[in-house]
Amino acid sequence: MDTFRVSEVFEIAIKIEENGEKFYRHAATLAENTSARDMFTYLAEEEIKHKRTFEGMLSKVQEYQPPESYPGEYFAYLRAYAEGLIFSPEKIRTEFARVKNVTDAIDFAIQREIESILYYIETKQLVPASQRDDIDRIIEEERRHYLKLVDAKKAM
Repeated sequence: MDTFRVSEVFEIAIKIEENGEKFYRHAATLAENTSARDMFTYLAEEEIKHKRTFEGMLSKVQEYQPPESYPGEYFAYLRAYAEGLIFSPEKIRTEFARVKNVTDAIDFAIQREIESILYYIETKQLVPASQRDDIDRIIEEERRHYLKLVDAKKAM
């Protein structure tokens, strides 16, 4: 098994946020009404803020070895999980092509917010205690995004 650097936790998080921004910008182009367009634009801007937070955390990375049954177990799990959250350019085109309208965009975004929250919860134990509050803050923001999307779907 190859090794997993703690810095990869933040590199993956940065990619997740970049993909989120791209998706929300795309979703905004599908929105026919101002409120949906504004919501997607707001969410895109939030992803940029999260990316900056993770870039700052990456610059202060410290090595950490979580408790595990065998060396690399936890990192192998995170890497496998993250593969579903990180889109290659081809996968982005494929996924975005499936989103034809605002309802599709909201459904897709709800699922991605849930998956991001789970990823960030899992990564908390891999970061120094001094950075866990930052992760908690992002988790709370992602939860608010999820609720915003659920409310938007109910209002349709």
